[in-house]
Amino acid sequence: MKKKITFLIFTVLAVLCVVYSGMVLATGSGTSFFLVWIGLAVLFFLFGYSIWKSFWKKVPRLVKGICIAVVAVGFTAFFIVEGCIISQMHEKGEAGLDYIIVLGAQVRKSGPSAALKYRLDEAVEYLEDNPKTICIVSGGQGANEPYSEAEGMAQYLKEQGIDASRILLEDKSLNTEQNMEYSKALIKDGASVGIITNDFHLFRAKQIARKYGLDNVCGIAAKSTPVYLPNNMLREFLAEIKFLL
Repeated sequence: MKKKITFLIFTVLAVLCVVYSGMVLATGSGTSFFLVWIGLAVLFFLFGYSIWKSFWKKVPRLVKGICIAVVAVGFTAFFIVEGCIISQMHEKGEAGLDYIIVLGAQVRKSGPSAALKYRLDEAVEYLEDNPKTICIVSGGQGANEPYSEAEGMAQYLKEQGIDASRILLEDKSLNTEQNMEYSKALIKDGASVGIITNDFHLFRAKQIARKYGLDNVCGIAAKSTPVYLPNNMLREFLAEIKFLL
């Protein structure tokens, strides 16, 4: 009975992962990260099935030990990285910065995606409170975008009353590393800089900024859509491991 209950629990987890992958796919982000949730679903189902059919008991003790050690190290790394991410999720930067960089996200014909709109609204609030700050909007044009993210961001900011003279466009970058590298060319040496991105992305974004020589930098966290936070947190964990390696 216990084996069947365990199998049922892991099957439910697998189904939830499949449903969630569909929700992530439906955002139309243009990435294939939803496949990670499909992969997790397969792992949950296979593990539950192996318990139900007693396959796990037949695995050699050494192999079991290695599997348990790998899982333990993985979970430890996951919780450490997630703790670092969470520690930056409410950062609001400093007043009177010379520049802010708004990192790009998907734009559509109808305007900014939800994630990008959160970033832009945070930028508008900061620019209204700090009238001498210059805003760099950073993002090129993806294959599924009608124009560059920088162009879409600049248009949105102007519609919200931000003067065009305060907006600099960096419209070539295709990822966060390029956001920082190309934006740095528009910034005077020694200037103070704030990075505006969604809360889950801020920890890694600041690391990348420092990698490209933006030493006098702080973070300004924008909100994110709660229902997609598990996906974004998992994606950031994997991206952080890749960055560190």
